[in-house]
Amino acid sequence: MVKSSTVKFAGAHGYQLAGRLDIPVGPPLGWALFAHCFTCSKQSRAALRVSKGLAERGIGVLRFDFTGLGESDGDFETTDFSGNVADLVAAAKWMQETGRSPSLLAGHSLGGAAVIVAAREIEGLKAVATINAPSDAGHVIHQFSDDLETIESEGTAEIHLAGRPFRITKEFVDDVRDARVAAAVRDLDLPLLVLHGPRDEVVGIENASALFTSARHPKNFISLDGADHFLRRPEDSAFAASMIAAWAGHYMSDSSQPAPVEGVARMHEVIVRETGEASRFQNEVFVDGRRYLIDEPQSVGGSNTGPTPYDLLAAALGGCTSMTLRMYADRKKWPLDRVTVRLGHRKVHADDCETCDKSDRIDEFSRVLEIEGELDAEQVERLVEIADRCPVHRTLEHGVIVKTALEGQ
Repeated sequence: MVKSSTVKFAGAHGYQLAGRLDIPVGPPLGWALFAHCFTCSKQSRAALRVSKGLAERGIGVLRFDFTGLGESDGDFETTDFSGNVADLVAAAKWMQETGRSPSLLAGHSLGGAAVIVAAREIEGLKAVATINAPSDAGHVIHQFSDDLETIESEGTAEIHLAGRPFRITKEFVDDVRDARVAAAVRDLDLPLLVLHGPRDEVVGIENASALFTSARHPKNFISLDGADHFLRRPEDSAFAASMIAAWAGHYMSDSSQPAPVEGVARMHEVIVRETGEASRFQNEVFVDGRRYLIDEPQSVGGSNTGPTPYDLLAAALGGCTSMTLRMYADRKKWPLDRVTVRLGHRKVHADDCETCDKSDRIDEFSRVLEIEGELDAEQVERLVEIADRCPVHRTLEHGVIVKTALEGQ
């Protein structure tokens, strides 16, 4: 389960801005800064669900309300697009000062345009992602085009967006018109991921095309097929979060040295401890500094956030089998292309066990091998025999001794 905490920090113009930190269980892979859409807030569907989705996948996120919106101080009437960009820079600075330097900038709608412009002013970034973002900040003017003449002539007008009143000034209109999003994306010296819904009726798909065409490589596009502009369906925001996390993880991870884990000594090969979060069965597993989750299905009181202990045991057998076949085939210089091992586990009656009580039940692992490559029948048969020589297989067959001690004794 993701932890969330409320934070306050000074914005670009001195106002107190309100934010939420979505914190992963265990040490984060990295930190991201999320920018919400025009007149939205940190609690909008996209901001909330995508941020939590990233945190569930190990990326910590700060989402916050721009000046004059949500729980942040200030007057929205005095803000503009440049002010939003400046607030993003101030938020990144606060993150850096608190030991959460952002590696990823992500933004939804106008927030996506803002992160592209802000990226050049934030040090240490490794990637930028946009969701349904306009290629021109001035695109937002279309949302109040009927009031534009009044704004131009009188300097201000009250408009209604999403059922709420907002006062828009001529200064705001001039500022978004002057924003150079296209130039900023051309100069963006960072990997860019553009996510956009082809059926977006607020910001058309042509905006994604313009951003993608203008950007330099490396760049990627992912279609949010079926999603509306605001990602109202939970499955759309979940998909966006999973795609961003998978893509950004390539740039955010540092495999050269595993991150230290607070409270976990590096004295043993594997460490397992309860998280106390998603369910009473969820545990975190640390292997050489890398963190994984282990859990039980919801049907038995777990939260299904990770494989079960027996899943991992079967995976150990499968992985060992595949590696053993690979080493043997490579040593023989056989044309083995790929090994796939499919495994199952069940409890069966000990009918075939001569030393067991017949009322006992024993564990049975089923293993099916798929061996690909231009191998003859004799080679395939030999590989099947070699599978039984995998060290984990032998350990399971011969039995083990487990010695248990109490910490400190």
